Amino acid sequence: MTANAGGGDPSGNAGEQQRNADALEITPAGQPDTTPDVIDGVALARLYGEPLFQLPNDLYIPPDALEVFLEAFQGPLDLLLYLIRKQNFNILDIPLAQVTAQYLEYVDQIRKQNLELAAEYLLMAAMLIEIKSRMLLPAKKADTGEEPEDPRAELVRRLLEYEQIKLAAQELDALPQVGRDYVRTQVYIEQTVVTRWPEVDMDDLKAVWADILKRAKLTAHHHISREELSVREHMTGILRRLQSARFVEFSDLFDPSRGVPVVVVNFIALLELAKETLIEITQAEAFAPIYVRLSYSPS
Repeated sequence: MTANAGGGDPSGNAGEQQRNADALEITPAGQPDTTPDVIDGVALARLYGEPLFQLPNDLYIPPDALEVFLEAFQGPLDLLLYLIRKQNFNILDIPLAQVTAQYLEYVDQIRKQNLELAAEYLLMAAMLIEIKSRMLLPAKKADTGEEPEDPRAELVRRLLEYEQIKLAAQELDALPQVGRDYVRTQVYIEQTVVTRWPEVDMDDLKAVWADILKRAKLTAHHHISREELSVREHMTGILRRLQSARFVEFSDLFDPSRGVPVVVVNFIALLELAKETLIEITQAEAFAPIYVRLSYSPS
């Protein structure tokens, strides 16, 4: 912009340029609107780089366009707790008159928009008014002589419990969540292409093998086999042996190396021979050696 030809003070134009430069441009949604209420030559905004000194006549602004809720509450307790904490009130000694007035002011705003949403807030407002009226009445002592309970006690308990749950929910929400704070990485590997042999430690292999052998011994079966032993055959063997010797010591007729069954059968055969008087079993004196001989002289 150039200075006036009439020789006016150029500083006036410079000041106007400075005011135009300081004028607000059209800002994105969400930023504060600092548009002045009085138009005094300063541009209200800039449209496509050009200053705008007055609003268009055909500009239509809906009635609800400028209504903004600065705070979003999750319910009556949330709103009440917000009013108490914002003004640093003692939650154990709530100034009900001041808090109730602020609460009803907010309820009047939401009633104009949504009556169903305001229903639960109206219920809490009725409770606040009831508590305030009870506080105005003279307190009556109980029959036991104890002091009457504070009408605000139940409300304080609910507010403290709600605040505790709300803080816990905020801590849980601050934890990292899949899909919100991070994304799981998924990698696909073709198994037929990459061959990975297992890494087996020798000590682990030995331990597994020892465990298998231990379990095999626990499940093993003991088989008992029957051996066919003939008493007549052992009787014949004893007679043949006695034919070659006049006397044979009793213990020499048995062979312990052949096992207990053979020794038992051989002893039974010896008793059968004695029963049939084919042999004689003699002993010279007590504890003397026992001898066996034939009862007859072989031809």
